[in-house]
Amino acid sequence: MKKLDQFILKTFIGPFIAILFVVVFILMMQFLWLYIDELVGKGLGFRVIIEFMGWGCATLLPLALPLATLLSSMMTMGNLGENNELLAIKAAGISLQRIMFPLTLVSILIAIGTFFAMNNLVPIAYNEIYTLRDDILRTKNEIKIPEGTFYDGIDGYILRIDDRDNETGMMHGVMVYDHTGDKGNVSLTIADSALMVMSPDKSFLTFSMYSGTNYEETNNRRYRDTTLQLQQIDFKLQEMVIPLENYAFKKSESGRFSDEVKTMPLEQLYVVKDSLTQLYDKMYETQMSEFRTGRRLRFNDQLDTANHREYKAMFAPEDLMVWKDTKEELSAYTNAISAANELQSTLEGYSRDAIQYIWVLRRADENILKKFAGALACFIFFFIGAPLGALIRKGGLGTPAIVSVLFFVLYWVVDVSGTKLARDGAVGSFTGAFISVIVLAPIGFFLTWKAINDSPLFNTDNFKAFFRKIKRKVMSIFHKTQIVYMGTPEFAVEPLDALIKHGYHISAVVTVPDKASGRGLKVNESAVKKYAVEHGIPVYQPEKLKDPEFVEAMKALKPDLFVVVAFRMLPKVIWEIPTLGTFNLHAALLPQYRGAAPINWAVINGDQVTGVTTFMIDEGIDTGNIMMREQIKIEKTDNAGDVHDKLMALGSRVVVQTVEGIIDGHIENRVQKSFIQGDEVLKPAPKLTRELCHIDWNGRSKDIHNLIRGLSPYPAAFTEICKEGTEPIQMKIYSSEIMNAEAVAALRTLSGIEGDGPIAPGTILCDGKSSLAITTANGAISVKELQISGKKRMDIKSFLLGFREPCSYKTTQGSSAEFIRRTHAPKE
Repeated sequence: MKKLDQFILKTFIGPFIAILFVVVFILMMQFLWLYIDELVGKGLGFRVIIEFMGWGCATLLPLALPLATLLSSMMTMGNLGENNELLAIKAAGISLQRIMFPLTLVSILIAIGTFFAMNNLVPIAYNEIYTLRDDILRTKNEIKIPEGTFYDGIDGYILRIDDRDNETGMMHGVMVYDHTGDKGNVSLTIADSALMVMSPDKSFLTFSMYSGTNYEETNNRRYRDTTLQLQQIDFKLQEMVIPLENYAFKKSESGRFSDEVKTMPLEQLYVVKDSLTQLYDKMYETQMSEFRTGRRLRFNDQLDTANHREYKAMFAPEDLMVWKDTKEELSAYTNAISAANELQSTLEGYSRDAIQYIWVLRRADENILKKFAGALACFIFFFIGAPLGALIRKGGLGTPAIVSVLFFVLYWVVDVSGTKLARDGAVGSFTGAFISVIVLAPIGFFLTWKAINDSPLFNTDNFKAFFRKIKRKVMSIFHKTQIVYMGTPEFAVEPLDALIKHGYHISAVVTVPDKASGRGLKVNESAVKKYAVEHGIPVYQPEKLKDPEFVEAMKALKPDLFVVVAFRMLPKVIWEIPTLGTFNLHAALLPQYRGAAPINWAVINGDQVTGVTTFMIDEGIDTGNIMMREQIKIEKTDNAGDVHDKLMALGSRVVVQTVEGIIDGHIENRVQKSFIQGDEVLKPAPKLTRELCHIDWNGRSKDIHNLIRGLSPYPAAFTEICKEGTEPIQMKIYSSEIMNAEAVAALRTLSGIEGDGPIAPGTILCDGKSSLAITTANGAISVKELQISGKKRMDIKSFLLGFREPCSYKTTQGSSAEFIRRTHAPKE
């Protein structure tokens, strides 16, 4: 056994034993409270009470062992977590499953021990308890005569005293009625004082009376002589010996209750069950035979298939329920009612005969299955307690005790309910016995899964969000938050849709005016306008945002909040209108990439991470206080379009969360400077221009490849190719790959370029079938998708099928590198 296992076992076994004793003691107090009335006033010896309580403790083990397993396992893992020992063990590369392995073996042993306790010890304990309780109930209460009240606690006598000296035991003003002759009040003794002494074995009572008178009368009347005789005798001392029965506790032989199901082990229960089943089956056959052959069924031929044809002929449909007169019909109905009542009475008698077997059979099944269910409950409770302790990381008897009691109460309530339902026949014996285990098993599985995966037990943020949502719905009954949404492209549609689906009221949408474009000068509406029109939201399309009419229209809406996504820069006269302010969703992790094209520039610069930011608009460009930021990973194969789609979904969620936070008043505003780490250089995101899109092949392969990714699918990086004496042809490149040196050399050979010297950047390499590359300062870029002016977008294979002699073309010098340098975009 490894030292880690020894350490974990030591931390578990000690608390388990201590908690078991504590739990048994607590349950014993409840057990004692139930039977306290039967124990007090009997004059029982200390040994009898200890024996009664000892066997009572044994009957409580089926309840105590599961609770002790639950609490001790939770305390063990909780202490390890609270002292950071669990963290240290995990840091050493040891999984939680391995940590729990020795405790799992111990829990199996506890479950086995519980089974043997319930099968071997508990039946004996119940037998002894039943015997002791019966003996105690037969023991009469101790004699204690109250003052000023007639006392009939002694068989055949009624006594009364005026007062008692508690120090000497002397009683004063004594009256004793002797009813041993069953003749009424014919014998009365009155004494000034008396002493009462009981024999050591409590078989008789000596009553010594002083200075009194004894009155006796005869009440035997004859036919002619109705006189009564009265005898009066004065005395100074008279001793009366009263015989007593059952005032001393006598323990009888155990075994008188061995026929009770709770006092039987499995072997005996199986025998009883088999015997009762045979008796029940025999009784059932007898009842069915009597029912079939007796006179209770008036037409027994109904059950005889051999007479089926005669039966049908006897009751022709036209003769059925047809009566000659009202008297015959009334007689028929009367006879039918009488037969039905007789049949009902017979069936009820059968049911009463059967229930005596069914009841005991249910009890036998219940006790058989309970022995297995109790053992399994210990095992299940371990897989609730240990993971829960690892999750809450609290030891001691505080939090673990409270949580354990809650789970145990759940187990106990379900178990008692299942047992009662099974005894009543509402559910099967298996369901009634194992229902508590069935309920707890999924909880144990869930907690174990949570602990193994280091998942938080409860996400408080989700609970807070749930209650905030309820609060908003309640508040919306009295006042709906008025939101004006501002946006234009497809990127802004999904956040608008998310706000509406979350129940927010959008008072109006502001977007750009419709524009005519294309050869037919077709009027194009923005994506946000199309969505707003479909959902019946008022739309505003101002030419100028400072237009007084537009400003007044916004004020008339009495907005609480402006939400801006991919829209124009707002003047102060607009963004200061709402009472809760105006915030913008920016498609970058501010303060990086302030500007018009943050998505493109994040890919162009080869960033691995980007995200979205919500911030309050101020007079600067993307400089307001930040409220929320969330990031995503940029994959190596992602282009600007892919990142756009990812950020659109992420931005929708962040917009909703920001609106929730602003309305609830729990969101925090932080200045952008607080997000700048050390000497981090801020990267701008200027507007995309044709100058940037024209590829400069003098750059590195990686930079050119990132430029192509960052400008795809729109506006797309391009180069110009031409032959001598011809006009340049624009070629947009949408997808590319960086070629390694071996691939460049092979393609160089296929292109007919001899030698192994450097190739001028911008040279086209091609095999004429499936590969086209353009050289750079340190290699070459393989073009995968492109579009020639006047043609549609196509892959390289389709392009080469219709483009002859591509290697005879040359590229023109682009300006992308110069533009990047001029805008101070950082380089690696």
